[in-house]
Amino acid sequence: MSEEKLLFEGKVISVQPRIRLMRSFDERSHSYLGYALRINGVIGGKEREFSIGIGKSTQEKFKFVVGDGISGVCLAVADVRQESVDYYKVTKIKKNEATLKEADNRPPWEVLTPSLEEYRGRGHRRLSARTYESSCWACIWGCRMPVEIIVDNWNPSKCQYRFETFCYGPKSCKLYKAGPTRKVPGRKGMSYEEPDWVDEQETEHRGFEE
Repeated sequence: MSEEKLLFEGKVISVQPRIRLMRSFDERSHSYLGYALRINGVIGGKEREFSIGIGKSTQEKFKFVVGDGISGVCLAVADVRQESVDYYKVTKIKKNEATLKEADNRPPWEVLTPSLEEYRGRGHRRLSARTYESSCWACIWGCRMPVEIIVDNWNPSKCQYRFETFCYGPKSCKLYKAGPTRKVPGRKGMSYEEPDWVDEQETEHRGFEE
């Protein structure tokens, strides 16, 4: 992967948590990396839509929301299997223009993101990939996670990679669709199917409107 530093500039069209998921049969763990910004603009001299990853402290400082103008310098990700964004290691970042858009209390929510600690505390439910792409990609409660699957604990180098989508939002959201259950491959052709009660347990501390 090229280590060329690329200049970028554009308008933010989505801000979501940037989280990596590790699976090993019926066990899972999360790494909270920061935030993923989807941008409509110019990068490396080419006009297109792209995404960048920023850290927790950067989002705390600039408080990026949909509609903000942004610019900076970044690198292409080293391993696209383990990142939900196209670019990261952002430097010289600036907010060139603050959005004038009024907050709308209807889904998809495009307001200021909460802290990573709040995402962790809320817990998530699985989200249909089709619903994510059509309705939830700009919502602060949506998240597309790169997933690393350790197929054999006796041979940790034997891994598979994929992406899964999740929702941290209110249970009352009318756009939400769970989609099919997730299946995790294991040793000697075994497979674990994650049951619905996992999502229910993950979010049982929240009310219907939370």
